[in-house]
Amino acid sequence: MRLSEIIQFLEGIAPSAFQESYDNSGLLVGDASMEIKKALVCLDSTPEVIEEAIAEGANLVIAHHPIVFSGLKRFNGKTHIEKAVMLAIKNDIAIYAIHTNLDNVLAKGVNQKIGEKLGLENMRILAPKKGLLQKLITYCPDAHAEGVRQALFAAGAGKIGNYDACSFNLQGQGSFRANEGAIPFIGELGQVHWENETRIETIFPRHIASRVISALKAAHPYEEVAYETFFIENEWQQVGSGLIGELPEAIQPEEFLNRLKTKMEIPMVRYTQPAGNSIKTIALCGGSGSFLLGAAMVSGADVFLSSDFKYHQFFESEGKIMIADVGHYEGEYFTIELLSNLLTENFPTFAVIFSGITTNPIKYYC
Repeated sequence: MRLSEIIQFLEGIAPSAFQESYDNSGLLVGDASMEIKKALVCLDSTPEVIEEAIAEGANLVIAHHPIVFSGLKRFNGKTHIEKAVMLAIKNDIAIYAIHTNLDNVLAKGVNQKIGEKLGLENMRILAPKKGLLQKLITYCPDAHAEGVRQALFAAGAGKIGNYDACSFNLQGQGSFRANEGAIPFIGELGQVHWENETRIETIFPRHIASRVISALKAAHPYEEVAYETFFIENEWQQVGSGLIGELPEAIQPEEFLNRLKTKMEIPMVRYTQPAGNSIKTIALCGGSGSFLLGAAMVSGADVFLSSDFKYHQFFESEGKIMIADVGHYEGEYFTIELLSNLLTENFPTFAVIFSGITTNPIKYYC
């Protein structure tokens, strides 16, 4: 199987356009055209993990965290980053990272996986993102409107939440005159022509703009297709930071903490005083999510579950919400299981293995 097929599948779930500006998700080492024999899935592609891939005969490492976040100026093996990259190149091993783009999708994303572990219901994005959607307006003869709409929908336009095939349509009259050199679909050269047309409006994610416009031009009957696109500020409810959901029934704070330790298989939880006597609504964010504390408080959640809170940030809960810090590694470890399941379900004959190396740099003495 070619690496490009695997990348296309993974980015169909979590497009690279969804990653944060500081992130470096994507193919870090390797050629997308290379043939992949086996993939090793991990949280961090450390030198030890690359050695593991060599031993296992895997020539692809899929990591959640990118081993490279910024430019490397030297390759002399002095840092763990340089060592990992050099070792991968020397042994013809590709490294692919799928980080905040996988964090930022609701369906099949990191936060949904954590929510499933805790048994949450009615899961939705805590802080939906803006600026990721565009709107398309085009005009075509009435008789061809349905064909154009279906082509746009097939290209990925017209999806809003749990609905698809979404569009607005308005009928009117369009005019044009075909000049010398034109080959008009309808009308005569040199004559102004009036045509009953349908104005079609629909939205689409900005990262598939070229695909949508290509589909429009292929399906439209006119030689020159009239259309316009522009960015819209609407929040995209399926893409964004964090997640919020509810437990089937309210439970006591101590029972919730015990559930955290058991379901997430963690040694300890750092937490603040609960705001009430019961826990039902949970806001969460895998990895470092302290920036979402305000959104969690506004949402009315009883608990905000994340990691990497600094001492003074715990005070910011103001007694209105319980902060539960489970640790960065512990909050994202299940990404390995998530990615492995996605790959084996879609490529049942492709060999995918879990890394057996614990890359958590933090040790606990209890």
